[in-house]
Amino acid sequence: MVDFNRVKNHFFLSQPHQPFFVLAFINAFVSMFLFMLMFKGIVATEITGINYHAYSLIFLMFTPAFLAFLFTTFPRFSATDPIPQEHYLQVLGLFLAGFILFQIGTFVSISLASVGMLLTLLGHLGAGHILLGIYKASNVTDKEDQQWILIAMAFGLVAHVLFVVSMLFPVLHTLSVQIAIYLYLFLLTFTIAQRMVPFFSHSPIEKHVERFKVIVGLLALRILLEVFETHSSFLVDLLLAYLIGKELYRWKLPFPNSNPLVWVLHIALFWIPITFFLSAVTNILTLSYGMNFLYLDIHTLLLGFLLTILIGFGTRVTLGHSGNMMLADRLTTILFYWTQVVVVMRILTSIAVANGWKFFVFFDLSITVWFVLFGFWARRFFPVLIFGKKLDKKSD
Repeated sequence: MVDFNRVKNHFFLSQPHQPFFVLAFINAFVSMFLFMLMFKGIVATEITGINYHAYSLIFLMFTPAFLAFLFTTFPRFSATDPIPQEHYLQVLGLFLAGFILFQIGTFVSISLASVGMLLTLLGHLGAGHILLGIYKASNVTDKEDQQWILIAMAFGLVAHVLFVVSMLFPVLHTLSVQIAIYLYLFLLTFTIAQRMVPFFSHSPIEKHVERFKVIVGLLALRILLEVFETHSSFLVDLLLAYLIGKELYRWKLPFPNSNPLVWVLHIALFWIPITFFLSAVTNILTLSYGMNFLYLDIHTLLLGFLLTILIGFGTRVTLGHSGNMMLADRLTTILFYWTQVVVVMRILTSIAVANGWKFFVFFDLSITVWFVLFGFWARRFFPVLIFGKKLDKKSD
């Protein structure tokens, strides 16, 4: 029989970031592999490839990955006790069950996949409830960052509900994805980055609260424009590129920087204004000439900003909470560079579609570099997350 007490006391489950990072990275590999099979028509599914791709990345990869970080840092932001193990394990169990049923149901039954989505939604709701409880218990005087994190989580839950409902009413699909990307994942990550990246860079800033609120308002306007008329948000995109670029310039981050654990976070931030500028340009080209850039704007934001900062934060948290030295060895530094290869290959894939080049060559390359990134990161850091391995100063 299984000794559940021994399982719960295993190092792997001793801190919330460990199982959540592992689950997210496993899904990054599994979901992209299955999406490749769907896209090439190799396997038949009960769910469309677009729905599968969007849901698996937003709610089964990025959501548990950022919960790994939030469950570790949100109590510190709030000066409260760490989250009890039984609480985050309940959320983990729901995400794990949702992940398994969604993946199986994609090929077997849309009803089973829907059950998986509902379990994941319950896990998402449970995570929000835990963070809200921490916020209410906190006695710190300045809780503005925590407020915006909770607002972003609320938008994430709205988007999650809309996505589940969109399985019956597809007209809601665009709205759910737009809210999930811009007012959930982006807002959540930018709020955390605004606090943590200057801190890690030893370059503290005074937040420009009003500009931040204007940026949030423009994000909401962008969503409305895209829902009512696709590709119509180019003026808002230009404003976002300008305002966010101006804000990052005001931070005066020490870039270039000799520390890979720092400069990888800077690069992630620099992708934000680049993304919105590219979005404006491609939207104008699409409206003018009917060119199809295959969601270049969304993928550049997800990979350039979110994935890059996820790899940076994930590596930093993994090293810092395992007793390893807070240093990026040669392999880790190569992985940081390789993250940018993933971004560039996805941009080239969109350009290939728009110009009628050999699309599947670029598609296969973009999938391959994705597998390489997550495969080597897992090889390096899964032993640390699962068993608490102590790393050598140089890479394996």
